[in-house]
Amino acid sequence: MNERVRWGVLGNATIARVCVIPAIQKSRNGIVVALATRSPETAREVVQKNGISRLYDSYADLLNDPGIDAVYVPLPNHLHRPWTLAALAAGKPVLCEKPLACSAAEADEMSRAAAAAGLPLMEALMYRFHPRSRRIRQMVRDGAIGTLRLVRTAFCFRIEDELMRSGDNFRLNPATGGGALLDVGCYGVSLARWLFDGEPLQVQGQAKFNAAGIDVHLVGSLAFDGGGLASLEVSFVSALQQTYSVIGNEGAIDLPHDAFIPWEKEAVFRLRGKTDETGEKIVIPGADEYRLMVEHFADAVRGAFVPAYPVTDSVANLTVLDALAEAVRSGRSVTLP
Repeated sequence: MNERVRWGVLGNATIARVCVIPAIQKSRNGIVVALATRSPETAREVVQKNGISRLYDSYADLLNDPGIDAVYVPLPNHLHRPWTLAALAAGKPVLCEKPLACSAAEADEMSRAAAAAGLPLMEALMYRFHPRSRRIRQMVRDGAIGTLRLVRTAFCFRIEDELMRSGDNFRLNPATGGGALLDVGCYGVSLARWLFDGEPLQVQGQAKFNAAGIDVHLVGSLAFDGGGLASLEVSFVSALQQTYSVIGNEGAIDLPHDAFIPWEKEAVFRLRGKTDETGEKIVIPGADEYRLMVEHFADAVRGAFVPAYPVTDSVANLTVLDALAEAVRSGRSVTLP
């Protein structure tokens, strides 16, 4: 394999254009050499801007390109499973956008396919690679706030009224894996499981749905072993909320509204003692979490190590998301296996 991992990208999604393709092109160990889209005329600018040498109008043609070492899949949610499976069958390791799939059953199938092929497969939950996230997790593990009691997360934004009415967006379509829970609830569930270092025992939830039956406004709660609790708020109909708090019996950590996506500016958080109202401001130097993620995965592709976050973790995350969806629909608490 070449010294730098040669990436192919399936789809011309905003997350690819704005975040991941530039991150790969800036990385120390990777380069995007090909992009495939069913509307190539719309991708010519991004190809030229990023120095991408090949533009395909077929996803299959990209997967059959022997000059590609790894594939990034930023397609709509319902296409994650089929095209990840196709990439693995073509012998390509896959970095797949979140959520990895539309259900735990789909994710498990993808996990088994990666294991059978002996290839890395990782979900693109980039926030775990940011130095602020890692610092906070280490502080929790070191007892900086005592025993962890509560994780509160929110990832909410407003989709404009005209788009909400038309439903002309994959986030609003049940056939394309839409819904706030899958789209951004995956962050809150992932964070809570990561910080508690375990799986919830029981979940509850309430939601509001659009005319197509998609959850557009949802709150959920998770109960962990030992009495720990987590709450998540996700929404397509509220003002920006992109934050979390981590509360122990001896202190708390609070983040501003850039908790999962701080871009490359300085990332801050506050550490409060158990009776403090304000606490200490802690500043983490700016970093590109997308670049850190793609460099990590490229190292895994080159065989330096297995990914830090195995695909089985993504299956477990979707198991919780499935349970929350069931709790919301049924109006009952759901106990996990």
